[in-house]
Amino acid sequence: MTWGTELWDQFENLDKHTQWGIDFLERYAKFVKERLEIEQTYAKQLRNLVKKYCPKRSKDDEPRFSSCMSFYSILNELNDYAGQREVVAEEMGHNVYGELMRYSQDLKSERKHHLQEGRKAQQYLDQCWKHMDNSKKKFERECKEAEKSQISYDRLDNDINATKSEVEKAKSQLYLRTHSADESKNEYAAQLQNFNGEQWKHFNVAIPQIFKNLQDMDERRTVKLGETYQSFAEVERRVVPIISKCLEGMVTAAKAVDQRKDSAIVVESFKSGFEPPGDFPFEDYSQNLSRTGSDNTISTPKNEGVVKPDPKHSISKAAKNKLWLFGKKPKAPSLEDFSHLPPEQRRKRLQARIDELSKELQKEVDQRDALNKMKDVYEKNPQMGDPQSLQPKISETMCNMEKLRSEIHKNESWLSEVEGKVSTRGDRRPSADVNHHTPHGRESPEGSYTDDPSQEHRSPPHQPDPRQAHQPDPRQAHQPDEFDDEFDNDDPLPVLGHCKALYSFDGQNEGTLLMKEDDVLYIIEEDKGDGWTRARKQSGEEGYVPTSYVEIAMEKNSKGAVTYI
Repeated sequence: MTWGTELWDQFENLDKHTQWGIDFLERYAKFVKERLEIEQTYAKQLRNLVKKYCPKRSKDDEPRFSSCMSFYSILNELNDYAGQREVVAEEMGHNVYGELMRYSQDLKSERKHHLQEGRKAQQYLDQCWKHMDNSKKKFERECKEAEKSQISYDRLDNDINATKSEVEKAKSQLYLRTHSADESKNEYAAQLQNFNGEQWKHFNVAIPQIFKNLQDMDERRTVKLGETYQSFAEVERRVVPIISKCLEGMVTAAKAVDQRKDSAIVVESFKSGFEPPGDFPFEDYSQNLSRTGSDNTISTPKNEGVVKPDPKHSISKAAKNKLWLFGKKPKAPSLEDFSHLPPEQRRKRLQARIDELSKELQKEVDQRDALNKMKDVYEKNPQMGDPQSLQPKISETMCNMEKLRSEIHKNESWLSEVEGKVSTRGDRRPSADVNHHTPHGRESPEGSYTDDPSQEHRSPPHQPDPRQAHQPDPRQAHQPDEFDDEFDNDDPLPVLGHCKALYSFDGQNEGTLLMKEDDVLYIIEEDKGDGWTRARKQSGEEGYVPTSYVEIAMEKNSKGAVTYI
């Protein structure tokens, strides 16, 4: 069934139909464009979302919890998913929308050409009809004029009064009119025959061919729409495997969440290494109250069953903050040796720094070896370069190596110190009945200063070390009576250095600090000439110790930069 035979008289309707087909194709192209814009916007919003929840972070802030790592893996998969949406938009724009717009322009040109041919054929047929119609009208006029001439001639021929010249003139006029009518008849017949032939060609050859071309064009448009419908779906289908992998990656990341591992990381991250505090004794402040018989109570002997307050358990505000799970956390400045951190965290940070410095040292070693090899090559082949030009770089590398080795050694000494403390931590729990034993070969100068005037003062045995002669005797120094006011500040003082206990000290007075022989303390305030140095334990407890009982090493960057012995 073709348009040329079935729709030979529907030129205007076919004109409208083909225009509607092109409009529909462009409408579908507009739909595809809006769809790809949605895909582009969706992909952009997904990428912005990923960027928002996966910000740039430093190496120390890298997530270690499995839940965090899984979430960041999901964000990465979502970012890949957004990339696939961008691929969909790009292919839709190139393979579907762009192709449709190019094809629409071709259709418009082709349709215009076919319609112009149809209009030309119609105009030619109209022209043939017009010529035939004109010849027909002329033939009609000539026939009428010939009839009039015939009537006039017959009238004069029958009139006995008419002259012969008049009759001859009418006869001549009749002949002329009849001759003209015959010529018009012949012309009309020829034009009619020509018109009929052109009309047959028009409706049986020209128009069917033009309509067939329009039909082919419209059918190709329909086929193209079907192909682009399929391409539209194929674009989605091609990214389905990759999108499936993205979704599988999300599922895998979800399955990788390990609550036990995360709990272990919490322990590793926040474990301080301290032991829980021991029990504090009951401090009876009513022992000096007099009891009368009328109280109907049993009096307690003055010195029996009474626990005397132990100044060893008098704690400052900074120390009290460590006793409670939800207590106020004291602020601590960031120090080079991480002494502001608990032992376990300090050990990890020092170890991480040592590893990092070791890697930097290895890089410098490799660079030095490479420079030395290059120098040897230059020495053997002077034309390749001057060996002395490499010497400044080699010297700089050697200097960097020495600095790194010094840093590593310093951090290793701190690490050894903290590892030694961690290993003996269990032997340092405070208790109400701790007995201070003096190691063999060294006696502790106990009881240097007490509130009890009857307390016996024992001096440390004679030490062969001449440094003792230059240290102030704590017994001759001014005893600090009240230190509590100095500990009221919640912000701890910065660490100025370290000290090692040469002897044990009971610290029975309020404000003093209990220490054992070989204990390592942090110096937070130097001796101001009164024979006392303010120190802090790793547990956070602060107090004063006799300067002569400790060996002090000040930090290089602290004021004084002097080592006291």
